[in-house]
Amino acid sequence: PLSFLEASTPGTGGWIETPNQRLGIRHILPISKPQELARVTLEGAPSKRLGDIVTVVEDHQPLIGDAIINDAPALMLVVEKFPWANTADVTREVEHALRALSPGLSGLEMDPTLFRPATFLELAVDHLSLALLIAAILMVIALFAFFLNWRVALISTVAVLLSVIVAMTVLYLRGVTINMMILAGLAMALTAILDDAVIDIERIVQYLREARKQGSQKTIATLIYEASLEMRTPIIYATLVMVLAVMPVIFLTGVSGAFLQPLAFSYMLALIASLAVAMTFTPALSLVLLRRNSLRSRTPRGMQWLRRSYDVLFSRILNRPRPVLIATAAMVVISLALLPLLRQETLLPTFKETDLLVRLEGSTGASHPAMSRIATLASRELRAIPGVRNVSAHLGRAVMSDKVTDVHRSEIWVSLDPSADYDATVAAVKRVVAGYPGLDSEVLTYLQAKVREELSGTGESLIVRVYGEDMQIIREKAEEVHHMLDKIEGIEASKVQYPRERPTLEIEVDLDRAKRYGLKPGDIRRAATTMMSGILVGSLFEEQKVFDVVVWGTPETRHSLSSLQNLLIDTPSGEHVRLKEVADVRIAPAATVIHRDAVARRMDVTATVQGRDLVEVAEDVQQGLAQIEFPLEYRAELLGEYAERLAAEERVREYAIAALIGIFLLLQAAFRNWRLAAAIFFALPVTLLGGILVMFLMDGGLLSLGSMLGLVAVLGLAVRNTLVLVHEYRQREQMLHQAPGVELVRMATRDRSAAILLTAITTAAVLLPLVLLGNIAGLEILHPMAVVILGGLVTASLFTLIGVPAAYLLFGAAREPELELEEMPVRVVTEEDVREFLSRSRDLEKQVQSTQ
Repeated sequence: PLSFLEASTPGTGGWIETPNQRLGIRHILPISKPQELARVTLEGAPSKRLGDIVTVVEDHQPLIGDAIINDAPALMLVVEKFPWANTADVTREVEHALRALSPGLSGLEMDPTLFRPATFLELAVDHLSLALLIAAILMVIALFAFFLNWRVALISTVAVLLSVIVAMTVLYLRGVTINMMILAGLAMALTAILDDAVIDIERIVQYLREARKQGSQKTIATLIYEASLEMRTPIIYATLVMVLAVMPVIFLTGVSGAFLQPLAFSYMLALIASLAVAMTFTPALSLVLLRRNSLRSRTPRGMQWLRRSYDVLFSRILNRPRPVLIATAAMVVISLALLPLLRQETLLPTFKETDLLVRLEGSTGASHPAMSRIATLASRELRAIPGVRNVSAHLGRAVMSDKVTDVHRSEIWVSLDPSADYDATVAAVKRVVAGYPGLDSEVLTYLQAKVREELSGTGESLIVRVYGEDMQIIREKAEEVHHMLDKIEGIEASKVQYPRERPTLEIEVDLDRAKRYGLKPGDIRRAATTMMSGILVGSLFEEQKVFDVVVWGTPETRHSLSSLQNLLIDTPSGEHVRLKEVADVRIAPAATVIHRDAVARRMDVTATVQGRDLVEVAEDVQQGLAQIEFPLEYRAELLGEYAERLAAEERVREYAIAALIGIFLLLQAAFRNWRLAAAIFFALPVTLLGGILVMFLMDGGLLSLGSMLGLVAVLGLAVRNTLVLVHEYRQREQMLHQAPGVELVRMATRDRSAAILLTAITTAAVLLPLVLLGNIAGLEILHPMAVVILGGLVTASLFTLIGVPAAYLLFGAAREPELELEEMPVRVVTEEDVREFLSRSRDLEKQVQSTQ
């Protein structure tokens, strides 16, 4: 081989100098094709050529993987982007590069749509844009129908849009990429943004109408300033409460933190932006647009009917507030009792991606032709499903891949038509995949696969990991855990992840027999390896291309156990001996990968949880593990999504307790009444009842990420309305110098009911498109959130209009006197006062000098 390596490796040729020019020397290799290599004479035997004793052919290297596209062999090119890169930009640049390469790749057909995440993003953006456009139109209609004044409706609309724009501008300046979690945070803050826009302009309009009716001499600017200033205290308290409610999420780490922190950050940012807009922009725009507007008092008939109905209802109910509070307490108990009944099957949101990942795994040791045949057949069946655009598959791994797998594993990428029925198409794909017995299969999206692997290294919901040293003992204990899991309700498809073993041909040299032929173990190993695996002996160069030259056995010597056993080995005497005569050749299982964790060997028992809450199942698993006896240095731990959620709950629990205490103290500071703060604090869960009931009616009590965000949004709106309403009571008491009474509370609640109901109606109008469009791409989080908010708006509004007045009538009079800020008369200092003060100062100075 060395002589060939020297002969086939080109070097620098140098040059020659003539009197007039320099001429470079370039060596042209006489061998560039297999046929030319076969004509090379053998050293020591000039009459023999290489082709006389070997077959020289051009072929590919032994395959460790393969690709199939639309039922035919193909070449698959995988392009990986950095996590921070923009998916749409990368996709456009890659497609542009492929188009630029196409003129030089004639005869090749390239399809860049096999796996294209940008399609899902484009579809999600289209759906979101449509939903937001309809929501904006409905919001304008709702505001105009209430105010019956285009200027006032315009102010509220612009305030809402500006709050969102300010928040997104800050995110852009911080270099944050807009994603689904950021949008979910902004949507969750939408109830507060709408409330800010409604109550501010409603109070300004009310002030201006009252001033013009009474003939007030105050300027428009003064009236707008006083109206805006009146609402600042309760709104600031409400914003602080809502920010404090999501503050524990900021301290999350790991995958949970990566998902939820952007959501919490965008939510808090939107709240602060809304507060800033309400304090600055809304009064300024009101001054510009309402300076010369008559603002005639016209109340919609629907609102007039609601007010009359409320007067009748109030007079009948709140004359006896104790039964109202008893009923509220009962509903609080119902809400808290229903919360544990909600089931959460997964910690992660499920996005409706247009690319599905189908994982097929045959028995370890399955051959490349067998898995290729199965993948081709599955590809053909999947392509026949209506709604499937194209199908591609790859077996094993690529040459430079980071995967640890063999050809017995296959991943099939199914690209769906965006216009197809998503749920029906996915169900059809699952039916086809399930029709291949003897294969482990799974259908999921790419994001699901990547995130779940980040959690536990596998794709299962629950993992019990058994640690130890002896694999036989580990195997026995893992099987005990497996039998224990099968007895627990809610666990499906539990199985032991045995170490990957594959049939392997073992060659064990018999030293005594080998010695008789003068062979050493190394001689036998080199000869067998050369024939079965090949040895690289050099390279052929053709322009810019380099081809490896490998010597190995013919295909007939590499297709069976008997051919290996009959392999001829050269002996020092020049004779030949068969491999089976000097070594034992047998088939035996061998582990392909040895898994370790923290030095110790380990084996996993995985399970999928269906139809029951993951935490409840995990608690039963922990109890079952406690009943299994393990030898010294052997143990079992619960991993997976449960472990991630448990760790997140442990980290957040302390922060959540601190946040609850802070919220209670903020309510007390706003009410200046411990009993009223306690009553409102413990009654707030009643506002969640509507959202919880909707979850049971729509999804059988499934608690998803979107529904949780909806509950938080409803709770925040209830807190805002409560703080504003109690502040109204306090203001009227001070103006009328009256103690809390039914009539005062009734009038104040009646006047504020318009703004409260308008916020609820406008919020419902904005969320209606998200509900009607359904759970489609781009709305996987927003749809369940909108459904829960719509249900929660009912109970939140009833609590604000009935529960809060009742609580105030019972506890509102007990206000701490030490916290009262007495109103002191303020006298304006004039120029004459200043002159008089200076004159008295001079007289006092003269008196001091005369006494000295």
